[in-house]
Amino acid sequence: MKATGDIQCIPIGSGVSVRAEVKRAHAILEESGLRVTLHPNGTSVEGELDESLAAVAKIHETLHAEGVVRLVSFVKVATRTDKSPSLEGKLFDTRQ
Repeated sequence: MKATGDIQCIPIGSGVSVRAEVKRAHAILEESGLRVTLHPNGTSVEGELDESLAAVAKIHETLHAEGVVRLVSFVKVATRTDKSPSLEGKLFDTRQ
């Protein structure tokens, strides 16, 4: 089942800056084969639902293995049965 979504991973207790951990999480999403778009508060994703959820699991597994003790992820997922969802389809023209 194809899905769109938004993934935000937050390392906790990793110090003042978590830039390296967030970059690592985003790299895992890029390597997943999903279509990804980074934004200031997370990453928008498009692809198969099971692949999206597997990518979140891989982020947790990898970052924990690399020393991150606590990690919280917020995941929003959208699916449709009437047409194939896309990131572009979620946008609208603000000039109208």
